[in-house]
Amino acid sequence: MEILNTNVNPIYHWTKGVEFEEQAQQQLINVASLPFIHKHISVMPDVHYGIGCTIGSVVPTINAIIPACVGVDIGCGMKAIKTNLVASDLPDNLHSLRLKIEENIPVGSNPRLRIGMWHDIPKYVEETWSTLSSRFDKLCDKYPRFIKTNNINHLGTLGGGNHFIEICLDTNQHVWFMLHSGSRGVGNAIGTHFIDLAKKDMERYFINLPDKDLAYLPKGSEYFDDYIKSVTWAQEFARKNRDIMMNTLISTVSDELKIDIKINDIVVDCHHNYISQENHFGKNVFITRKGAVSARKDQMGIIPGSMGERSYIVKGLGNIHSFNSCSHGAGRKMSRIMAKKVVSLKEHQHYLSKVECRNDETTLDETPNAYKNIDDVMNAQSDLIEIVETLKQILCVKG
Repeated sequence: MEILNTNVNPIYHWTKGVEFEEQAQQQLINVASLPFIHKHISVMPDVHYGIGCTIGSVVPTINAIIPACVGVDIGCGMKAIKTNLVASDLPDNLHSLRLKIEENIPVGSNPRLRIGMWHDIPKYVEETWSTLSSRFDKLCDKYPRFIKTNNINHLGTLGGGNHFIEICLDTNQHVWFMLHSGSRGVGNAIGTHFIDLAKKDMERYFINLPDKDLAYLPKGSEYFDDYIKSVTWAQEFARKNRDIMMNTLISTVSDELKIDIKINDIVVDCHHNYISQENHFGKNVFITRKGAVSARKDQMGIIPGSMGERSYIVKGLGNIHSFNSCSHGAGRKMSRIMAKKVVSLKEHQHYLSKVECRNDETTLDETPNAYKNIDDVMNAQSDLIEIVETLKQILCVKG
């Protein structure tokens, strides 16, 4: 751990051996200057520049929340399970299995073309939605714009960008299923709406900020409680979204291979874009993990590598200086636009030669070389987590 001192609150960062871009450092200094930060800000080794708040940061606040730090993919996170299958249970060619997974789970994101959503809502999705709908209706009573979002028709769907579904092998050749997704269209609408409201409040009360995207909602203000309720709901939506997809993945593989799949003793689910009320250094605070995973002592977590790289199941060490947190992945080292300019399609296909996936121009922005080296990222946070399992994907579905 190293410390970047500022005029107000220090920044503790775990970035030894990994890139810590100057633009991200300035963004973190802006956050550290806010008057309601508790003690310090913690920065994970996958840190990179974001909108308002840096991805790979842990922001503790007292009686205030910055909606843009939570972001618009509220509750985005990971789920992984260890199955009873071994590598020899899988066919040599996984192409048809990948296509079947993409057929059974809506992937991608294009609302205009109705890609990445249900056209006919399955009964099991309706049943899960019934556990969410009454609270959603109450949110819509006050914020009618949420009614027109993709909500139930996005429940149990993957989305686009860096979201994925994978079949992996651990070092003992056991088969794991792993996926990454969040609260989809409805979470985006909730996040965007409250970010806008926070910005309007800053203008109304003539509050000057180093970055307008750091607009915040103080406890007791008009929208604070509504934001907490909305984010809590969206985080539950995200978790249930992952649950549905994992169940669909299990049934799809089971049907295709004609084999009974059982879940082994390890099931891990963790948000990495979310807020949580916790106690740190003697104070009850709001912890915003923006691209970071909770890593309390012995708590299980998931740190995925890039497409085509290794991923890790980890156990937290409970490092108090990180607010019990670790990285949420490898972290980008180049933007999506830059990746498409710098990395050739031939290079991209070479990186993914041993993974059954869509390795054409549509996934070039997610090429492994666009991300930091996962070994360097893991080495930089050896005092935050211990590695439980090392996974290597053999099939990857991208949104």
